[in-house]
Amino acid sequence: MSTPTIASGTGTSGEPTPRRPGLAFEGHTWREVGYLLTNLPCTLLGFVYALTMLALGGGLAVTVIGLPLLALALGGARVLGRFERGRARALLGLRVEEPSALPRRRGGGVLAGVWQALRDPVGWRTMLFSLMRLPWGVLTFSLTLVGLLVLWPVLPFLTRLLTDADRAMVRGLLSPSDELERRIAELESDRGVVVDTAAADLRRIERDLHDGAQARLVNLAMGLGLAKEKLAEGTADATVAAMVDEAHGEVKLALQELRDLARGIHPAVLTDRGLGAALSSLASRCTVPVRATAELSERPAAAIEGIAYFTVSELLQNISKHSGARTASVDVWRTGDRLLLRVEDDGRGGARLDGGSGLAGLAERLNAVDGVFTVTSPEGGPTVATAELPWRARPAAESA
Repeated sequence: MSTPTIASGTGTSGEPTPRRPGLAFEGHTWREVGYLLTNLPCTLLGFVYALTMLALGGGLAVTVIGLPLLALALGGARVLGRFERGRARALLGLRVEEPSALPRRRGGGVLAGVWQALRDPVGWRTMLFSLMRLPWGVLTFSLTLVGLLVLWPVLPFLTRLLTDADRAMVRGLLSPSDELERRIAELESDRGVVVDTAAADLRRIERDLHDGAQARLVNLAMGLGLAKEKLAEGTADATVAAMVDEAHGEVKLALQELRDLARGIHPAVLTDRGLGAALSSLASRCTVPVRATAELSERPAAAIEGIAYFTVSELLQNISKHSGARTASVDVWRTGDRLLLRVEDDGRGGARLDGGSGLAGLAERLNAVDGVFTVTSPEGGPTVATAELPWRARPAAESA
């Protein structure tokens, strides 16, 4: 009479709990036996591959082909890891998520790709798994074979003990790296935010050109055409003078709109004189009196400088439109490897990241470059918005 077994359930990690072994040889016991018997050929194959490729890649590292060969070996190790996870899933019921593929980097050439592959933690952990498993594969194959021939009454308990150790090894060395997977997910999300922001900016520029400067230039062309017809007819009277005067006004307005549009894309004062002068220019155009200070001994990279400028610009626009403030201040300084911005006003307060004032989009754009954005705005004020950006030094050529 066989001992009843308990049906498998689900553990706290969402993974099915292995059924309790019994004296009878059930399906899960035979699958565990199959896994342990195939350990020897599989671990032997992995050990030979890992030892050979590491020896060749390491030995030839002083030559041109050494490091590329090692990078290819780590890519092959990922294939071995996928096979081992599949074997554990089919025979042990162990579900281990597949690691994400290495992100593809645009530009940088072959050397950048090789360096990225050499820093792959998944490939290195799979190499370690393959090297350390050979003695274990020999031991489990031998014990399982002896158990089938001699110790068959306790074989289910023996195989469970051995496969539990296998499960621990697969989970520990072949599972995805939590930090790596989190970072990849963040980068994928940030890339989507950057793409959406760039598309929205292009649509805004197109709309401003179509509805502003382009419309005025069309009116200018029509006015000049009518004036030309009047002159051709020989009626150079006050009507023609009025048309030319109106066309002159349209030209000045179109030029002003083009200047504003160019300033919205990238202000010339920021390129020529740096963040301090650009923030002073922003403060002078704000409808609320603003005190702006920038304590920077050197200029950051152009991209970081531009992000800081447009962050302050949007915050000052919010102050002008929504705060009801009497005064405001902007402070910019550097602490270590971070560029910090602080914008404060004495308005009515109540600003929130989900309040529909554009602050949520601003937080997303800063997060896309590893920045941090926070707002403290109790009812009645004051409102304090702080932003942190990673500091990147400006290249020497740009500084010159």
